[in-house]
Amino acid sequence: MLHSSRRLRVLTWHVHGNYLYYLSQAPHDFYLVTKPGNPPGYAGADGSLPWGDNVHEVNIDDVGKREFDVVLYQHRTHWVHDREHVLTAAQRQLPRVYIEHDPPMENAYQQWHWVDDPNTLLVHVTHFNQLMWDCGATPTRVIEHGVIVPHRVRYTGERNCGIVVVNHLAQRGRRLGADVFSQMRARVPLDLVGMDAQSSGGLGEVPNMELAAFIARYRFFFNPIRWTSLGLAIIEAMTIGMPIIGLATTELSTVIRNGENGFIDTRTEALADAMHTLLRDPSFARVLGDNARRTALERFHIDRFVQDWHDALTQITA
Repeated sequence: MLHSSRRLRVLTWHVHGNYLYYLSQAPHDFYLVTKPGNPPGYAGADGSLPWGDNVHEVNIDDVGKREFDVVLYQHRTHWVHDREHVLTAAQRQLPRVYIEHDPPMENAYQQWHWVDDPNTLLVHVTHFNQLMWDCGATPTRVIEHGVIVPHRVRYTGERNCGIVVVNHLAQRGRRLGADVFSQMRARVPLDLVGMDAQSSGGLGEVPNMELAAFIARYRFFFNPIRWTSLGLAIIEAMTIGMPIIGLATTELSTVIRNGENGFIDTRTEALADAMHTLLRDPSFARVLGDNARRTALERFHIDRFVQDWHDALTQITA
């Protein structure tokens, strides 16, 4: 149950659109730092997402003139540069939270996190990420994802093919599993959607609010990514009742249970076998999908996510 004595004014940046949209379901006002032309990291409330009236834009030159209750950083650039050069001295002393969206990229188990501040709350989006980062003296908390899918969209699975959702797969290479996708596509029918999917032989980008309905026709969702946080697209697919196949790495290994709501493995041959099983047996795929939806609703419900963020923001500003 949400309880708060006041509605908070949260200064933040647009880093991951879907995550920001889900975050904005919290009962507070979010002010997004923007620059002319909406470059990455300063895009504001653009795109196809149905932003609520609690999401506002503030030009980077006007940030210092405004009053906020808490600053929510989401990228190293904003912490290192904007904190020093955009915020006023008083704004730098406001309660502050840093969302770490990723696992460490330079060293899997020994990378020090640049925040390293006992007066900043560092929020990880998965327990795996919290485990792998060296956060020094910074207090940490895990707030797992929560998602929203269109109310009437449910898995149908009539298309005898798997779907992969990755942005800029060709550009991002092995970490995102470009080679895994290529190998698997040679053995199993797979379609790819996402930004610049065409460079990897994919179909192209599907708008955010249309993605769930688009993928619902496919037999299963395949995640080829080696090293990442738990992708929102996976959770969205689970929420509509779709079975998941992926690599048994990072946080996904705590979400998918083989033969129950999908299949995970570190052997691509085993994953190909699982895909062929689902292609041959649509009824089994539906059973796995029903269980995947149950997992998603139990663990990644938007109400729990909103409550967790409401608690974190109100506690740090108390």
